[in-house]
Amino acid sequence: MARAQRSKRAQHVDEHSHDHGDGIDDGSGHVSTPHGARHAHRHTAPSGIYLISPSGAVADPKTLDKARLRLAKQGFRTAVDRTALAVHERFAGTDKQRLAAITRALKQKHPIVMATRGGYGLSRLLPLIDWDAVAESGKIFIGQSDFTAFNLALLARTGASSYAGPTAVFDFGGSKMDELTAALFGEAMRGELEVLGFESPDSDPVDARGVLWGGNLAMVASLIGTPYMPKVRGGILFLEDVAEHPFRVERMLLQLFHAGILQRQKAIVLGRFTEYRLGQNDNGYDMPSVVAWLRANVGVPVVTGLPYGHVKVKATLPVGRKVGIATEQGMAHLVLDEHPH
Repeated sequence: MARAQRSKRAQHVDEHSHDHGDGIDDGSGHVSTPHGARHAHRHTAPSGIYLISPSGAVADPKTLDKARLRLAKQGFRTAVDRTALAVHERFAGTDKQRLAAITRALKQKHPIVMATRGGYGLSRLLPLIDWDAVAESGKIFIGQSDFTAFNLALLARTGASSYAGPTAVFDFGGSKMDELTAALFGEAMRGELEVLGFESPDSDPVDARGVLWGGNLAMVASLIGTPYMPKVRGGILFLEDVAEHPFRVERMLLQLFHAGILQRQKAIVLGRFTEYRLGQNDNGYDMPSVVAWLRANVGVPVVTGLPYGHVKVKATLPVGRKVGIATEQGMAHLVLDEHPH
């Protein structure tokens, strides 16, 4: 069980409890900014969303229709890019089509740009995207999974922030929509989400501040040694993954460790690692073993239970912004907005 708390300005904290299914919870920074730091965070209340498909193809167009209806009920107008439902092999159109969709997203009127889904494909586009134009557009980009490549490349190339959070099809277009996920998304977009609290009974003691960054572990690891990997020191690194056996998770963590990245952080926050199968030869080796190795070798506080990953209940997280993280009495608190009001 995990609990997320929503704090609104001058309002009482709401608490909600959700069962996350069979997944396992085990799971001030300096950012190198070659082109200067620019932040896309807005303090107004954006209400329009432009939907693009920068990665995998949308399997069923009806799910996108359903997502638009549900987003409308949340108070968001939507517009769909003309190639959002394109199909080329496994991708949502050719590389040229998907790149053009990102360019159109910068010029259209809606302030929020949301990925319809993850999958694979953004890594192909990284050298072709005009990152300065993305940062200067002031658009709020949001997505997860494969979209991690976009989040981190934008941060590495410009210092601008974006969001890791819901995608249209997975979170708003399924048979059911999680109300807490939708509420957290809405509050984050309106600048109302200040503190995210969640149950974290086995977390290490920590009270730190740093740049929040990370996302899907496989995508983070894939960027090591590239110009699209942020050089974050003293940050808060959050990670999740899906359909990766624990030994593969550990191997990717080792890659980050050997590259000197993990030990430069102030905290490692683990979200959900789901949809994997153990074999007989694992002999009890599972995600808790991975977390135990992490704690024994990295020397950085590990926080578990973050409601984020390929699961229905997920937070909306600002990648590239300074946050606070603290644990106390079986709870963790991620302070997303420390500005005075």
